[in-house]
Amino acid sequence: MKQTRRTIFLGAALGMLGFVATLHGTPALAQQAAQTSLLNQIQERGVLKVGTTGDYYPMTFRDVGQTDFVGHQIDAARELAKDLGVEVEFVTTDWKTMITGLQASRYDIAMSGTSMSLSRAKVVGMSTPWGINGFVPIVLKQNVDRFKTWDDLNSTDVTAGVTLGTTMEDYIRAELPNAKIRSVESPGNGWQEVLAGRSDYTVTTLIEASGLQERYDQIQMIFPDQARSTLPMAFLTPIDDQVWLNYVNNWIFLKQSAGYFDQLNETWHVELKK
Repeated sequence: MKQTRRTIFLGAALGMLGFVATLHGTPALAQQAAQTSLLNQIQERGVLKVGTTGDYYPMTFRDVGQTDFVGHQIDAARELAKDLGVEVEFVTTDWKTMITGLQASRYDIAMSGTSMSLSRAKVVGMSTPWGINGFVPIVLKQNVDRFKTWDDLNSTDVTAGVTLGTTMEDYIRAELPNAKIRSVESPGNGWQEVLAGRSDYTVTTLIEASGLQERYDQIQMIFPDQARSTLPMAFLTPIDDQVWLNYVNNWIFLKQSAGYFDQLNETWHVELKK
């Protein structure tokens, strides 16, 4: 069965690339690209290596006392491996080294609930979006009345907790520049600084904020109907492997068409922007 799937997938990739390249008179180059692609290597080795952070509930995390990753993105990775006809191997990474891990070939794809950005597009391949997210602030419940608008967060009187290397850090520094910044490195997290009382707020995604409210009674998101930014959520791949990226894009499209991601979002109570 595994060999049959490999033949089908590689045949389709070669056929598609061959057609495109023939138009440009370079069928040999197209065949060589397909043969050296991660798509071929993954099927030859029989393992899909997935980089994941394990610190973004409910996308990717570990239950207390457990070593195995679980979550929305973990289920998606297992589904991708199943459709490739291979096993899956999870490789622990963090947000600030996620891209360098791809560049160093530590894993084939990063799946951690990652959002798209122009800065990332310069150095890494990004799949078509599987959903749209947005930013909201989270605070301790006892401090909810302190903040009436987003402008109240942009003050020298408040401290924002941020996780280094995240798009949330970029957002706070760019859009709320007057706030004091308290930076932490992964596996630390900006919301943990809020929970501990060391920061007044952090900005996180609708996805994570909804999950944090379920897990911690002390935390509450504010302004959920005024979520900032449009954050397409994507998987990351090496920037120079178009064959592998094409496969991932086609996989997302087919899974979305079949309702797989709607089901997955429902399973993990994932709220997204409409």
